[in-house]
Amino acid sequence: MDQLSQIKAFAGQAHGSQRRKFADEPYINHPVRVMEICGKYTSDLPVLSAALLHDVLEDTAVTTEELSAWLYKTLSSADADRTLKLTVELTDIYVKKDYPHWNRRKRKQMEATRLSQISAAGQTIKYADIVDNANDITTADTDFISTFLHECRQLLKVMEKGNPALRQQAMDIVNKHLSAVK
Repeated sequence: MDQLSQIKAFAGQAHGSQRRKFADEPYINHPVRVMEICGKYTSDLPVLSAALLHDVLEDTAVTTEELSAWLYKTLSSADADRTLKLTVELTDIYVKKDYPHWNRRKRKQMEATRLSQISAAGQTIKYADIVDNANDITTADTDFISTFLHECRQLLKVMEKGNPALRQQAMDIVNKHLSAVK
């Protein structure tokens, strides 16, 4: 089994029986699509690996230490280092459980500021995440769709270091869905 297949299997096992909120499908389908979108712009193994793992630390019981130990058994040290760094960069810090006194807008503003400073590769993965999420969110109630898409637009305004063609694709999809909601 090649390394990306091993990482996909690890992510699938970590997400287990989780389902996507707005698309009734196994959760693992989302990181696989994010990886496939990134794959149109790069063949860099750590980028593709982090795309598959981008929600593992945030949405599963897997810890950073467990992920690190597993990556070092699966990838070269350099690739494991970079994959872990990217995965950590993509993990939300300003979450409700840690910042219960902040409303969603404040948490998202802080997250946008943080994401504006991450690596170009991390931003490229986030663009792909936005593309996939924006396409899935269309079944949510209209108020949330609008809120979510405006949050994505704000992120794209401040994240300027990633792949420019993918960033433009994300902006186009967000704008298309926003105009359909109005």
